[in-house]
Amino acid sequence: MKICSLMLMGLSVLFTGCGSSEVTTVTLDESSSPATQYLAESEPADAIPVGEAREATEDGQDVTLVGLIGGSSEPFVEGIAAFTIVDPKVPFCAADEGCPTPWDYCCTQDQVKDNIATVKIVDESGNPVAQDARKMLSVKELSTVVVKGTAKRDDQGNLTVAANQVFVRSE
Repeated sequence: MKICSLMLMGLSVLFTGCGSSEVTTVTLDESSSPATQYLAESEPADAIPVGEAREATEDGQDVTLVGLIGGSSEPFVEGIAAFTIVDPKVPFCAADEGCPTPWDYCCTQDQVKDNIATVKIVDESGNPVAQDARKMLSVKELSTVVVKGTAKRDDQGNLTVAANQVFVRSE
C-alpha cells in the first residue's frame, strides 16, 4: 500500500509540469480504512465448513466458518456488510451449463438449504457495519472467506454469524 502511495505521489509530481496547474492529491492510508479492523492478516485456525457448523453450532457459540460467497443471485445485503456463504462441498454451476450466475447454485439448489449461513460483520457493540462488503473486503461472488464470530440461530434453525474477523483466501 505504501508503494502505491509513493507511486501516486511520484506521478502527481511528474504531471505537475505537463499543462494543468491544478493537482489532486490522493492519500492512501490503510489505517483509515474501516475494513482493516475486520480483515484478518492470516487465516484463522480450525475453520469448519458451513454444513458442519449448521449441525453442530449452538446459539451464542464462538465459531469459525469457511464458505464461498453465494447461495442466491444476490448474496450481498445492500447497505450493510453482510452476505451469505455456502459450504465448499456444494458444487456451484458452471458457465458451460448455461448458468449466467453460478453463485446462485441453481444446479444444486436442493443442497444449499442445509449448507448456507448469513454473515454480518459487526462492530464492537454488535451492530452491523454500514458499508458494502464487496468494497470493504474486496470480495465478489464465489470468493472463499473464513469468518470468525458468534453464532446466532433463528426459530427455523437458520445460522447467522455476527463476524468480527474475515479472512479472504486468494483465488
